[in-house]
Amino acid sequence: MNQANQPQFATPLNRRKGTIEMNHGAGGRAMVQLIQEVFQAHLSSPELLAGDDGATLSMPAGRVVMASDAHVVSPLIFPGGDIGSLAVHGTINDVAMMGAMPLYLSAAFILEEGFPLSDLETIVASMGRAAHEAGVPVVAGDTKVVERGKGDGVFVTTTGIGVLQDGIGPSGDGAQAGDTVLVSGTIGDHGIAILSKRENLDFETEIRSDSAALHTMVADLIAAGVDLHVLRDPTRGGVATTLNEIAQQSGVGIRINEADIPVKSEVAAACELLGIDPLTIANEGKMLVFCPAADADKALNVMRNHSLGQDAAIIGTIVEDPNGFVQMETSFGGSRMVDWLVGEQLPRIC
Repeated sequence: MNQANQPQFATPLNRRKGTIEMNHGAGGRAMVQLIQEVFQAHLSSPELLAGDDGATLSMPAGRVVMASDAHVVSPLIFPGGDIGSLAVHGTINDVAMMGAMPLYLSAAFILEEGFPLSDLETIVASMGRAAHEAGVPVVAGDTKVVERGKGDGVFVTTTGIGVLQDGIGPSGDGAQAGDTVLVSGTIGDHGIAILSKRENLDFETEIRSDSAALHTMVADLIAAGVDLHVLRDPTRGGVATTLNEIAQQSGVGIRINEADIPVKSEVAAACELLGIDPLTIANEGKMLVFCPAADADKALNVMRNHSLGQDAAIIGTIVEDPNGFVQMETSFGGSRMVDWLVGEQLPRIC
């Protein structure tokens, strides 16, 4: 359905005081109006505006990479982002961590009856801005409505499609003894931002989520000729869990240095106050890079020259260890094991 053939409505949606109703998901005129006035208004790619059940996409040469992600973050709007921008960034990053260039997104919304239209429009507008800024359009979507009390406002599922160049293929099983481990910036920002908002914690400086799309930084690393063995964004479970995942996948050990790991002072203070290890806190705009030691300085310079990587740092090395242990040299001169996150430290983080 192109814009010229879309139905016209005598009364626009009441965006200020209106709420989601069951008929917004029933397939009739109310649903068409919601799609037209909210979703198509802010996610205005030609493919989405066509109104078809799917999108016909042009793909450049290369291998296709696809990733899906579900988003249930609470609260829906937080310092530095919201569920809309987070859904875009998270899915773009999943595709980018495969070494691919993200090209297209789809988005499915599960809405709860009674959810304010004003909040929905804020979230969809934020998603549209994030997709536009990243250059990765939302080309298809779906909307469903559940009864009051059967959801929690909004859940969003996104799928991303990208293309991987021949000869590029970072993978979790690609870490090798002698590799260097780098992180693209400060850790723990997203998790502490969510926790502070959820628990009404006040700090002297507002802690903001690091939610951001990392695909252009990955593209810069590839263009510079860095031999990327592993890329991974340390989301749920933080850096600690991600390092353990890679150690197990690759059958290697990892040694990191606590003094080299960048953590904002306000995040470190919040973690100390709450008794939380920054290594286990979720991030939504950072990545770990594993590359040969010979490429480490090049990779570091590339990341630091990117707007999202100014705090990038070399934090460790890969060693031979069939047990796959991750160990950290502490600031006090000792060492300790860095274990997987145990239990549910902070649910509904993304």
